[in-house]
Amino acid sequence: MRQPILISLLALFLITATAARAETAPLPNLASVNAAAAYLDDGKLLLAKNADRQVPIASVTKLMTALVVLESGASLNEQLEFYPRHVDAPNNAYTRIRVGSTLRRGDMLRIALMSSENFAAYTLARHYPGGYDAFVAAMNETATSLGMTGTHFVDPTGLSAGNRSTAADLVRLVVAASGHEEIREYSTSRYFTANFRQPRYRLDFGNTNILVHRDSWGVSLSKTGYLTEAGRCLVMVSQMEGRDVVTVLLDSFGSRSPVGDAGRIKNWLLTGERGRVAGAAREYEQQRNPQFATAANTPAVN
Repeated sequence: MRQPILISLLALFLITATAARAETAPLPNLASVNAAAAYLDDGKLLLAKNADRQVPIASVTKLMTALVVLESGASLNEQLEFYPRHVDAPNNAYTRIRVGSTLRRGDMLRIALMSSENFAAYTLARHYPGGYDAFVAAMNETATSLGMTGTHFVDPTGLSAGNRSTAADLVRLVVAASGHEEIREYSTSRYFTANFRQPRYRLDFGNTNILVHRDSWGVSLSKTGYLTEAGRCLVMVSQMEGRDVVTVLLDSFGSRSPVGDAGRIKNWLLTGERGRVAGAAREYEQQRNPQFATAANTPAVN
């Protein structure tokens, strides 16, 4: 009996030591302009970098889309038709999916999360009770209920830069989303083949987060995003020092910067080391910060 007790005490000591180190160590150097990290079980921020700054979040939006779909109680087995767009997409919305074909709601949700399929996210909103506008309203109502006071949505895909949130708010969203097994499973699917009907055809999809493919990371929830206005974005839950950690990285420079930042946070929790970022990433941040300051001081136009 003594050995299991000793192992448990050692694990508790390591977790406590890691938490204490995170509270006292200088924050890690990050390429992301805005960031936050927290333990999943308590939501307490371990680090915050411009965490209350409201910024575009691109396809990270789809986590809220998934939450609204699942909390509507609609059947995931229902076949839904891909309607032609009733409004133009705010940005490039290329898709391989054929208008008029159908797919299970659950499969639509999966490819929207794992592969950021915009037409799938749009179609989920079109089939919501009350339609597209009611769906967007439900997104904002859900954000309010979660205490996401710095968040506003205008579309379900993230193609609009009008979808804005903060790193701290997105921690709240990830904690809520992680309570749904479907979101955890769908967002971390490595590959998936979707079987469409009317006509019958298949399309293969892959996950947009390379860390999902690495067992050592233990990723249990994931969503990426990109717009010119939003930069590279990544939110996920992964194993760090034996605990599930929520990582939110917004407006990163370069496609590999979010992955590098995740690694720096993981190493920081273990060793307290701050790490280094490339000079180009620092220059990018120096350009972006004044832009946000200007935007924050510009009166809204109704």
